[in-house]
Amino acid sequence: MAIKGKFITLEGVDGAGKSTHLAWLEQHLRNLGHELIVTREPGGTPLGETLRTLLLNESMHIETEALLMFAARREHLDKVIFPALDQGKWVVSDRFTDASFAYQCGGRGIDENKLEILENWVHPDFQPDLTLLFDVSIEVSQQRLANNNAELDRFEKEQGAFFQKVRQKYLDRAAKYPNRIKVVDSSIALHEIQVKLAEILKII
Repeated sequence: MAIKGKFITLEGVDGAGKSTHLAWLEQHLRNLGHELIVTREPGGTPLGETLRTLLLNESMHIETEALLMFAARREHLDKVIFPALDQGKWVVSDRFTDASFAYQCGGRGIDENKLEILENWVHPDFQPDLTLLFDVSIEVSQQRLANNNAELDRFEKEQGAFFQKVRQKYLDRAAKYPNRIKVVDSSIALHEIQVKLAEILKII
């Protein structure tokens, strides 16, 4: 029987630098000889990408937003994540369920119990093997977003107070699940971050 793969997720507020770190992480893991799938949430499947377009651009009720996030996630798990892991591949995802708790509970204010019900429905007894939480101050993240020439989506357009609540929920979850969620200071020099990431990856 094939050895099951590993599931790594990247989290952080918008502007934390996940995209930069994801590119390095992908190359590092490939250099170590791992067969790799790189994906994202919301998205990762044709249906998920359609839902992503709606979620990032259309105004909607906050509970509709949460439900669509988990609908996309269920499809993602079924079509991409579970099959790859069963084949022994490693899966790296730009966001997963921690993002829902951070953005929909922390940022939007949805009752956490409601998301726990969705989490237990969509992926009971399944969590990432490792979650890398890239953390920066809201001042730094907002400055990075301001310097980004790309058009901002409706989440990125939120105000600093929203992102402060998102960041705090992320940190609360890191404190609750310290064995899985590793906080990485994303404001330090890039090469220092990469050294830290390489050390963290040795634990899984």
